[in-house]
Amino acid sequence: MYSKCGEVYESVKVFDEMPVRDTVSWNSMIWGFLGIGDLTMGFGGFRRMYDSGMYRIDQATLTTVLSACDNVDMVCVCEMIHLVVIRNGYERETSVGNALITSYFKCGSEDSGKRVFGEMGFGVNVITWTAVISGFAQGQLYEESLGLYLEMRAGFVEPNSLTYASSLLACSGLRALREGHKIHCLILKSGFQLDLCVESALMDMYSKCGSMEDACCIFDGAEELDDISLTVILVGFAQNGLEEEAIKIFVKMVKANITIDSNVVSAILGVFGDDGSLGLGMQIHSLVIKKRLCSNTFVSNGLINMYSKCGNLEDSVKVFYLTTQKNFVSWNSMIAAFARHGNGFNALQLYENMRLEGVDPTDVTFLSLLHACSHIGLIGKGIELLESMSKVHGISPRTEHFACVVDMLGRAGRLNEAKIFIYGLSVEPGVLVWQALLGACSMHGDSQVGKYAADKLLLAAPESISAYVLMANIYSSERRWEERSEVIKKMKEVGVKKDTGMSWIEIDKKVHTFVVEDTFHSQGEIIYGLLEELYKSMKDEG
Repeated sequence: MYSKCGEVYESVKVFDEMPVRDTVSWNSMIWGFLGIGDLTMGFGGFRRMYDSGMYRIDQATLTTVLSACDNVDMVCVCEMIHLVVIRNGYERETSVGNALITSYFKCGSEDSGKRVFGEMGFGVNVITWTAVISGFAQGQLYEESLGLYLEMRAGFVEPNSLTYASSLLACSGLRALREGHKIHCLILKSGFQLDLCVESALMDMYSKCGSMEDACCIFDGAEELDDISLTVILVGFAQNGLEEEAIKIFVKMVKANITIDSNVVSAILGVFGDDGSLGLGMQIHSLVIKKRLCSNTFVSNGLINMYSKCGNLEDSVKVFYLTTQKNFVSWNSMIAAFARHGNGFNALQLYENMRLEGVDPTDVTFLSLLHACSHIGLIGKGIELLESMSKVHGISPRTEHFACVVDMLGRAGRLNEAKIFIYGLSVEPGVLVWQALLGACSMHGDSQVGKYAADKLLLAAPESISAYVLMANIYSSERRWEERSEVIKKMKEVGVKKDTGMSWIEIDKKVHTFVVEDTFHSQGEIIYGLLEELYKSMKDEG
């Protein structure tokens, strides 16, 4: 009773006063200490019980101590307990085998977990299967997890709700929508669709597979919503670019007094793009301070990105330097923020500081650095950084890196060098590379190289809008109206349309969006009236 109520030291007093103790007494004490996270006393009690030789180690003793082996640092302990299991003849006891499997997987020793599973023979039950399926899925070995689930289905053991949730996690990892649909059908057939854990797993699977319509159907049909369900759907909206829907869910969570943790905050901060509302972002930052989440590295990283994308570089810098536990994402986020705002020299200096701190750069780091070099014209430094990726850091450059170099050369007007660089690539240039070259030709009005880049881009992406628009712009800059007309005509024949240009402004926490000749804004008449007055004044001023 004392142990279950968390009053372990009261239970110690009772235990010490017992004239006669048995296995149950020891198990209660061991369970009590391990339950409050006191591993020293918990395992110490187990050792005293074992070394005395007076008390029989039973299944409850073994499953209790195995439950505490739940991280990679405990794998040696798990192996020692496994030896005790064998010495006491419990290796074929289902509950002990299940506990061993679970512990091995939690300790990151998947091979040992699978070996125990294989040695259990006829002792396996639904908990055993679920432990292995779940272990593989949580260890990101999704194919093995899903394969084992299918093997289970071919036998005589019926899955339970946790089995389905674990197999759906595997489908999420593999983006296996078809298999996910099949499992959903079986869930409906088995009557587990109202289980909160299964509902969350289904929403997560559909979200990760890009099927937000199905995820919303599960969400809308849920009889009961908990913080996990709401977090899953919020993350789903965020990952699929549905910013407004994600914000609505977040507001709903705040109003319903649902626990807002670091995962929720990180997810909502991730939806902020270049047109995000700074006012809303600052409100979320206030909530972060109120909830005392500032020390969470992932939340800090989200704030750095949010402020940067909303145009507030100064606050990005403040959050970065206040972050005590920086990881590589923190450094990457700040380097990207400087690059985004044209502060290339600050981005390069921060990269040097990052290396001095012993933090290894990633491919994302170099994307931001190349972007920074492009905007400040440091071509030599940019090429040096690209070469250092594979030679110094063992990172293979991607198409995005090559596109950054082409953009860098193109901005400097070195279009032929950009062409030569593309010819020298060991991989097939992608759409991004040709877009970068064509964009540079548009900037400098070079129709010869531009036509070459446009043809290559249309071969790679036949419905590319940018190929037509940028070529039309190049011909316009050279006053070659006939060729421009041909491009526009071709656009109409192919059926591609130029994306509408858009601008926006935030006033009193509300973002107002405008397109050319916009007549739909609620204050449109007033805006056009003021523009007319300004136009007259400008005309009078010459």
